[in-house]
Amino acid sequence: MLTFEQAVLRAEQQLLSTDLFYGHGMHNAYDEAVYAAQFCAHLPIMDEPDWDAPYPAEAQTRLDALIAERCASKKPLAYLTNEAYLYGYKFYVDERVIVPRSFLAELILEQFAPWVAPDEITDVLELCTGSGCLAIMATDAFERAQVDAVDISADALAVAQRNVVDYDLSARVHLIKSDLYQAIPAGKQYDIIFSNPPYVNSTSMARLPDEYRAEPNIALAGGADGMDLVRIIVREAVRYLKPNGILVVEIGNEYDFAVRAFKDLPLTWLDVSGSEDGVFLLNAADLRKVTRSI
Repeated sequence: MLTFEQAVLRAEQQLLSTDLFYGHGMHNAYDEAVYAAQFCAHLPIMDEPDWDAPYPAEAQTRLDALIAERCASKKPLAYLTNEAYLYGYKFYVDERVIVPRSFLAELILEQFAPWVAPDEITDVLELCTGSGCLAIMATDAFERAQVDAVDISADALAVAQRNVVDYDLSARVHLIKSDLYQAIPAGKQYDIIFSNPPYVNSTSMARLPDEYRAEPNIALAGGADGMDLVRIIVREAVRYLKPNGILVVEIGNEYDFAVRAFKDLPLTWLDVSGSEDGVFLLNAADLRKVTRSI
């Protein structure tokens, strides 16, 4: 019988034998192997494993099958285990939503400091919620807030509903099927609007690894320059923000396109781990400068 460490190293070698891409919560084959070994042995994912402990034979059988499927399908491991972790939060996921990953998670946990007073936040809107992970995290960050979480996909909202129920947050997270702002009640305004929308430009979409192609195209593709939905989010936001509200939008690697698209706006770029130009902020006063040319 292998030890836990030996089981991990065996799984890592199997992963390395295939041309895989790591960008869905784990950054390399070793990290995926550790997680997979813990998952298959029903061990707490967030705990340090006992590296010298015997690895059960039945867990080894499950691990071999899981790694074989990962290599054959090239799907993100989260789709094969139906779970994903983001800053210690666990979420149900499947192929109806993208695997949770966002610079916004870090900013939410920091309560968007210093841009808002957390105790004064009562109304939050997330556009393109997907699995609902960020909306759920926002309820912890802003304890007085009601969170409206919008998505155009009924399939995505079904996944989000499962996560909202799992966290017992149905009274605070309100899921809305809408094409961005279209179904937001007339006159409703928010202290914070945030979004991790589809923003991948068409050239990059054509070059995505198989792991990303397994995700819903609608959640990734942002048009020729990646800014199709971002333009609408920015252009219409002022109608839905309170006078001192803020809009925070993630645009990943599309900095150059964003700067060109919003050249007349004073974008504030927020520094997050791994990026200094992947998320921008605008306040309500900034957004009054928006013209229909955006």
